[in-house]
Parts: sequence; C-alpha cells; structure tokens
Amino acid sequence: MNRLVRFLPLTHPSSRAAGYCLATLGAVLFSAKAIVVKFTYRYGIDAVTLIAFRMLFAMPFFAAVAWHQSRRAARGEIPALSARERLQVCVLGLIGYYLSSFLDFLGLRYVSASLERLILFLSPSLVVLMSAFWLKRPVARRQWLAMALSYAGVVLVFAHDLSFGGGGEVLLGSLFVFASATSYSVYLICSGELIKRVGATRLVAYAMLVSCVACIAQFFAVHPATMLLQPAGVYGYSLIHATLNTVVPVFMLMWAVARIGAPTASLLGMVGPVSVLFLAAWFLDEPITAWQMAGTALVLAGVLVLTAGARPAR
Repeated sequence: MNRLVRFLPLTHPSSRAAGYCLATLGAVLFSAKAIVVKFTYRYGIDAVTLIAFRMLFAMPFFAAVAWHQSRRAARGEIPALSARERLQVCVLGLIGYYLSSFLDFLGLRYVSASLERLILFLSPSLVVLMSAFWLKRPVARRQWLAMALSYAGVVLVFAHDLSFGGGGEVLLGSLFVFASATSYSVYLICSGELIKRVGATRLVAYAMLVSCVACIAQFFAVHPATMLLQPAGVYGYSLIHATLNTVVPVFMLMWAVARIGAPTASLLGMVGPVSVLFLAAWFLDEPITAWQMAGTALVLAGVLVLTAGARPAR
C-alpha cells in the first residue's frame, strides 16, 4: 500500500493533468521574460542593471529554498555537500544562470523577442553536438535531421529580421543570444552527474543564489550605489521578471517533471516560442509574418524530432 501511495502522483490522471498545466504555463511564463525585458529597456537602463534588479528581487525566494535544503542536510535527511560539490555548484551557477542570462539580456537590446526565443531553443541541439564532441557520443540520423530543421528555422527568421534593417545590430544581438544558449547548454551537460548526487531542487536553489550574488556584485562593480534609484516602472517590471518569469516557472517545471516526467515536460516547453510570437505582437507590436511562422514551425519540428525518441521517465 505504501508503494502504491508513493507512485500515485506519477500515475493518477488528475496529477498528470496538473503536470500538463504546470509545464505549459511554466513554459509560457518563462518565455514571456523577453517581453518584460523589452519593456524595462524602455527606461534606458543597461543589461547589468536589469539583471541585477531581477536577481535582487528573486534572491529571497531562492535563499529560502536553499536554507530549507541546508537544514535537511544538517538533520541528515539528505547528504551534505562535499567541498568538490560546492565548487561545482558555484561554477555551474556562474555558467548556467549568471553568464547565460547576462548574454541573453545583452542580445535582447538588438533582436526581436521572437528571434531571441527561437535561438535559445537551439539548446537541445547544442547539447547533442557538445556531447558528441566532449563525451564521444554518436549522433543518430534523427538527431541530425532535428538539428537541420531547427537551424533552418532560426536562419529563416534571422534573414527576415535582417531584411527589415539594422543588420549589424541584428547580427550582434543574435551572436549574444547564441552565446547565451551555448553557455546554458554547457551547464546542462556539466550538471548531469551532479544533479543525481545533489538533487534538482538543491542544485537550482544553490546555483541561482550564486548567480544572484554574481549579478549584484557586478552591478556594484560597474555602477555607483545611486543607480539603485530608478523609476517606479523599473521596480515593477523587475518584480514581475523575478517572480512570474523566474521563480514561479522554475518551480512549476520541477513540479511538472515530478508528475509527467522530463521528456513530456520538455515537449510541452515547445509552447514557449509560439507564445512569445503572439505575446510580442500583442504587447510590443512586433509583426507576425509568414517567415516567422515558418521559422517557428521548423524549430518546433526540430525539437519534436529530437525528443520524440526519448523514453518516458518512470
């Protein structure tokens, strides 16, 4: 009976339905950060200030989770981190959340929200390529097809944005966002073994705390303390960015994975680029063209092909 209760959250229909809703809404909220970033940039702040305010508001939430996890470790409920694991968490926090976020926000100054989301969605294909190069894992035909579709879609939207002028800025912004996707892909590969020992919740909380400290330290290294005084709109958008676009979707994704498994949650994450396409048109007046729709369809098809062969998590 106890075993049945333990596995009920993964098999009960209502739990799976909740998992589908959590994964879908989490993907939409996380992708919508590009819209909030665009609105915040209208106040004339730079990427360093923007990300510092985001992390400043998000830090208490992750600190609370990290404190709870540390208390569990102190009581012996979960293993305590070794010195090596602490160093790994710090490095992963700097690579996966600090560097990737900073490069992403830099790129959003120059490219549309739709293009930014599509480039970030190349992360699965980058993970495949890096795994083949570093870990000597063979690349299957299905994976080559998926990558060809994804990159063709991004090139299509990139060429469309380039044709509307600002070629140099679009290219620079695309390079920043691609570097962000690359940085996050390195984080995903390197965290694979660590997450088995540390646990997803603890790793995310600790890594995000490291990222928060790094972003805030960078702000004070670059700007005087008087830059903390900003218009009310900056505080409002930063609070939305920190909660609805950062903390809430992170935990929604974890809860969704617990209910429906990582492969299914990843598939539902494909709603993100599509939602940004329409949210950008609604809030930012970015046009929805046939080129963008075709590029989005190709990228989503690539991710679908890449993940279709994944075995469901038990």
